[in-house]
Amino acid sequence: MNEQKIADLDQALVAAARSVRVLNSLAWPADSEGRFLSNWRRGKPSLPEVHQQRRDLSGDIDRLEAVAAQCDTENPVEKFLADTALSYAEAGRMLGAIGTRDFTRHSTRIYGRPDHVYKLQGVTAVDAAKFFLARTDELLGSQHIQETDFSISADDFAGWLQAEVDRFFGQETVAVKQDPAISAKALAGASRIRIRATAKFSALDRDQLLHHEAFVHTATMQNGKHQPRLRSLALGAPRTTRTQEGIAVLSELVTDSMDIERLRRVALRVIAVDDAMQGADFIDVFKFFLDAGQSEEESVQSAQRIFRGGAVKDGIVFTKDAVYLSGLLEVHTFMRIAIRDNRPELIHNLFAGRLTIADAVRLAPLFESGWLNPPQYLPPWPADLRRLAALMAYSDFVSNIQLDNVSLARMVELEKELTNPPGL
Repeated sequence: MNEQKIADLDQALVAAARSVRVLNSLAWPADSEGRFLSNWRRGKPSLPEVHQQRRDLSGDIDRLEAVAAQCDTENPVEKFLADTALSYAEAGRMLGAIGTRDFTRHSTRIYGRPDHVYKLQGVTAVDAAKFFLARTDELLGSQHIQETDFSISADDFAGWLQAEVDRFFGQETVAVKQDPAISAKALAGASRIRIRATAKFSALDRDQLLHHEAFVHTATMQNGKHQPRLRSLALGAPRTTRTQEGIAVLSELVTDSMDIERLRRVALRVIAVDDAMQGADFIDVFKFFLDAGQSEEESVQSAQRIFRGGAVKDGIVFTKDAVYLSGLLEVHTFMRIAIRDNRPELIHNLFAGRLTIADAVRLAPLFESGWLNPPQYLPPWPADLRRLAALMAYSDFVSNIQLDNVSLARMVELEKELTNPPGL
């Protein structure tokens, strides 16, 4: 392996990727939510008028493609560099096409489509989303499901989160800042986690955002920064988004931080992206979220996420929100396979930087040889592979149990069968 060539390409990639900042480039003006809701509440709904500036990143795209062209993709490290460079180049072209149909075309190349069919399974993320919604619809409003109390202020939440990240990463490693402009409740970077200053948080939000944003997104970037031979592992490359969000959502489930409303939000966004790609406009998508039980404020924020960079109509949308569910399914399946095939160390590889599932497999020999470092910051749930192996082995078995012919009455009958076996 030509280490000097890799070091030079790695440095060039990090420098060229610096200007391609996707989410920052797509943020809507802070007052757009208020203007839309004001018209809606007066009975005169109108499509938001948001003018987002296209970005000319042609110079950076040329540099990124030059990095990729120099890579020998038979070498797993150089393939990682080439794929990452091309991912940033695609994102650069997407930002140069804001508001046009090409924007969505580039978005689907990076993040995929919600209606993509998994060949060996014959299902799509939309199918999974509809399944989860069908299973939870009847539970909503049930007297047995308590309502979530959103009473924690952004100030209090920020103070609590700062103490938790200091405990995990060490003081002055990661700063928690309030930001009124972000559409999500929290947005993680390598050394900063931003939370929406206007949001109210629940006790459930605390665990979800801690495990999702801090212990996955920030941790993987921090681990990438501690890779002396491949600094680009610290980059939040667009191509890693599906795997990253899959790990983050799975972390919520594994740590018992996921609640019914959060699961439904993830599923609803997948269907909303699909609807928007088929022509639903901003108002249609807003109503979809509203009818699904979200508040007016949350519904407009959810719709903004899907149309940021788009054109609020005509199928021009940002498809990133579809990856949360597809990523969850892929990462969970990957972990089950790693346990089945006696390769649990591959799970740790996922946390050693910003990687895709395929990267974790291809780069495994480099972790084994010590050329790449193991993750310095690892959440508790994947740190003990004995516990994770038990969970995944159990998950693998119960996935084979068919529920179509099982009912509560059948569970009563089963007790009789088990206590009165034939032939005794």
